[in-house]
Amino acid sequence: MKTPLFLVRIFILGCLISVPCFAQDVDFSFKDSNLTLEKRVDILVSQMTVDEMIGQLVNKAQELSRFEIPDYDWWNEALHGVARNGKATIFPQGIAIGATFDPDLAKRVATAISTEARAKYIISQKMGNHSKYAGLTFWTPNVNIFRDPRWGRGQETYGEDPYLMSKIGVAFVQGLQGDDPNYLKTAACAKHFAVHSGPENIRHEFNAVASKQDLAETYFPAFEALVKEAKVEGVMAAYNAVYGVPSAASPFLLQETLREDWKFDGYITSDCGAISGISNKLHYAKSPAEAAAVALLAGTNLNCGQTYKQLKKALEQGLVTEEIIAERTKQLFKTRFRLGIVGGDNNNPYTKIGSEHIHAEAHVKLAREAAQKSIVLLKNKNKVLPLSKDIKVPYLTGPFANSADMLMGSYYGVSSNLVTILEGITDAISLGSSLNYRSGALPFHKNINPKNWAPNVAAESDVTICVVGLTADREGEEVDAIASASVGDKVDLKLPENQINYVKEMIQKKKGPLVLVVASGSPISLEDIAEGCDAIVQIWYPGEQGGNAVADVLFGDISPSGHLPITFPKNVSQLPAYEDYSMQGRTYKYMKKEPMFPFGFGLTYSKTEFKNLSLSTSKLKKNHDLEVSIDVANVGDYDIDEVVQLYVNPVKVSGGIPLKSLKAFKRITLIKGESQTVKFKLTPEEFQVVNVAGEKVWRKGQYQVVVGNASPGNRSVELGAALPQEAVITLK
Repeated sequence: MKTPLFLVRIFILGCLISVPCFAQDVDFSFKDSNLTLEKRVDILVSQMTVDEMIGQLVNKAQELSRFEIPDYDWWNEALHGVARNGKATIFPQGIAIGATFDPDLAKRVATAISTEARAKYIISQKMGNHSKYAGLTFWTPNVNIFRDPRWGRGQETYGEDPYLMSKIGVAFVQGLQGDDPNYLKTAACAKHFAVHSGPENIRHEFNAVASKQDLAETYFPAFEALVKEAKVEGVMAAYNAVYGVPSAASPFLLQETLREDWKFDGYITSDCGAISGISNKLHYAKSPAEAAAVALLAGTNLNCGQTYKQLKKALEQGLVTEEIIAERTKQLFKTRFRLGIVGGDNNNPYTKIGSEHIHAEAHVKLAREAAQKSIVLLKNKNKVLPLSKDIKVPYLTGPFANSADMLMGSYYGVSSNLVTILEGITDAISLGSSLNYRSGALPFHKNINPKNWAPNVAAESDVTICVVGLTADREGEEVDAIASASVGDKVDLKLPENQINYVKEMIQKKKGPLVLVVASGSPISLEDIAEGCDAIVQIWYPGEQGGNAVADVLFGDISPSGHLPITFPKNVSQLPAYEDYSMQGRTYKYMKKEPMFPFGFGLTYSKTEFKNLSLSTSKLKKNHDLEVSIDVANVGDYDIDEVVQLYVNPVKVSGGIPLKSLKAFKRITLIKGESQTVKFKLTPEEFQVVNVAGEKVWRKGQYQVVVGNASPGNRSVELGAALPQEAVITLK
């Protein structure tokens, strides 16, 4: 019996408009790892239909069954541990890693995260879990500059300094991506490009207008370093516009800067919902199809969202071509091939990582080390700290003394081993100590019951340790900070009023010293209460081992060694307008007002001395390096880690450049009584400054080279930083 002609016609038509009709028509040579990456990608994508390609350009990429390629969701997070994807080690929040001034530690933390990620991915694949957060493309790290301490998401970053941000960020990306020449361990992503650091409530509609100088000097350097030095695999385009053009549709950002100037060869994703915002928020495009087209043409490969599903309509309207759709698709498959999750083979070393690495003992130990090294001692009147473990009547109080939420910060994973400060201190002190605990205050609202005995316990105690601060419920991303009336940002820098009042009560009633432990992801103004506290310790959001790390520091097992990665102003009146993206008056580089605690500041339990600063020349030509050496001595009674910081400050140079700039740092270990000679080499490029046109130039004149353990200034020394060493150099 013959097949009716109309059925034959339907079958042929279906083949022409959808997919090839027989699996054997597929050329599977794209799986041949002996071919170049470009050739393999060409072979694969050239066989795809337009519909198949468009289905790959959204974060939830569809299955391509005829190519034996499963569905894949690109959206994943790993800010300080594998996030939103079940059990994983929770490391300290990003700002805490910045406070360590330790790129090696950052790399080790990221290496542990990527190891756990690979192990979890293998298990997820076996059970058929291809969901969001289960993949290997991490939208981490956040290297937006923490330009204003009111920004709730600043906690995700490594601080306010472009140089520090670059060094920590590069190390973190290297740890995430691994060191195999052929395969990525995981794929990191630099976000949010560009000029993106609040306010949260207008981030979808905001047009950032920064000077060309600020762009090149402050907002771009970390992104450039991650692209050029770390070979970061992804870059996320921000929600906001820059110079009137949405970031995800900006040829200036994505083509001229990323692709042409920096030679970026990874994929570009939009922030989630940013492409729909091109039309419905920023009103740059008239329709979703037009928004999809301008983003695709500008260079955005991946749409976190659904708007790229309008590309078929954009194609029909002549807004895009099939060739440009194919080009954007190829870039995405480059990443998947580099990960070995498409067309993989047995040579990928990361496919054999076992489940024993998930929340492994070594990773938990590393989380504790990272938390220890991030803690910043801001005040230690009369050497109150460290405390004796045999103290008879210690009192632990405050709204976060027994809080697990406080440990986690934003973009967190989950762990079965969250150690609160109460638990850490309980384990640390003598079994003969009469430890008391009362929360004493609610996190963000005043007590409903006027009868509160908690302040009176301070009058009966040998020491009172009060844990105050914020959590990611109060500061963070707009959709997550549910205790914030300002959608995740801060309107001032103070603690909640009820916490301030509680501390004031204890200042009045305390018998022994009061140790204030502050948990936050951003600067907190303590001008109302700092004077009445005997010691102040900044712990950030310290991760799952936070309680143990805090106890280690308070009771002297470890000397505090963190340094502030951001300036702590006295109050919000010292800050420029939040919406103003000019750097004038911001950060230690341009702030002329005296802060509460300066950038780079942090005390130890010992005393550091700097001597014998030596420069290889006093007159530097622009084709020569400068070699700097300094003797650093521990003249106190404790073994310590110290962060040696080198700044270059203009003396007799025309204006418009930073007042001071961190150019090098090194974390060293000094046993008591030891002295080390620390050496730095500065290249001519590191002496260049950025002019008003955004160009790096060699500006002749006199500069100070200052080496110490905090940013230069009287305030640092007044608070207890070592006396820095200075020398003058002339650029010829």
